[in-house]
Amino acid sequence: MSRPTIVLAMLDGLLDWAFTSAQLDRLEALGDLDRRPLAAFDDAAARARLRDADVLVGHWGCPTLTAEVLAAAPRLRLFAYAAGTVKWQVTDAVWDRDLVVTSAAAANAVPVAEYTVAMVLLANKGVLLFRERQRDPDARVPLDPTSVGNHGRRVGLVGASLVGRRVIELLAPHDLDVAVYDPYLTAAEATTLGVEKVDDLDELCAAVDVLSIHAPDVEATRGMIGATQLARLRDGAVVLNTARPALVDQGALARELESGRLAAILDVTTPDPLPAGHPLLGLPNVFVTPHVAGAMGNELVRLAELAVTEVEHFVRGEPPLHPVRRDDLERIA
Repeated sequence: MSRPTIVLAMLDGLLDWAFTSAQLDRLEALGDLDRRPLAAFDDAAARARLRDADVLVGHWGCPTLTAEVLAAAPRLRLFAYAAGTVKWQVTDAVWDRDLVVTSAAAANAVPVAEYTVAMVLLANKGVLLFRERQRDPDARVPLDPTSVGNHGRRVGLVGASLVGRRVIELLAPHDLDVAVYDPYLTAAEATTLGVEKVDDLDELCAAVDVLSIHAPDVEATRGMIGATQLARLRDGAVVLNTARPALVDQGALARELESGRLAAILDVTTPDPLPAGHPLLGLPNVFVTPHVAGAMGNELVRLAELAVTEVEHFVRGEPPLHPVRRDDLERIA
């Protein structure tokens, strides 16, 4: 293809720490690149730049690609998103135009999976609860010192998503049993992944020491971990959520946690993050982090790398590595 015009779109100030100079140089070698990202598409200067754009490289804060925006960008053929979900950027107009859309969700899955595995191992070892008991010997925590450890413990994953599959891979060297609930996971895939496929969510909940959630936030999954599922968890089990808060009935979870029967590690909550003084923050059996499992700091470079690589593939006429299609939106985060 002829040398394309590449436009960047993201939050003001994000470019310098989300992309390396080497990555920008690679984009510049591929096409005509303006290194001044657009944070909005609704002014005349932005529309003038969109008019010539063949490739749009987006990141956090990239405005939504509405029909009006696409009408102002008649040459646009690729939207390479250097972050996770594209649900807030794409509209039906994107698919109607048959744009190539790619996402760096696979790169964002890496730190989420690393966080998850670290927390699984710490939870099974009882580290977080031992810490609370050391701070307060009378702390009401579901801790049996005779049963803690990572030998033969059972981990249940809800969702064989990009993150879920990376978690499976990272847990493989450890002496753990891993079971997965995911309606889209086939028995053959489960065998290849080396995990047990469980077809009933309640059955999974009843048989695990840690329940880790990795499903997308779609209509079918909202509230999927409710009072019934939480009640099936054995005493002392840990609920680990790095996915989306809507997947768990937070009121039902709070009641179980307030009773002291379960423990939880929550990187996503409602509201997200929790305000100071929220009741969950004061419970000794709850470890809350403010939505930090995904890419942060130097991890953002990994996301940008994937987006730049997608542009390289596109310019060479090669298929995308991580395409997103209309039908995918019903089952991705």
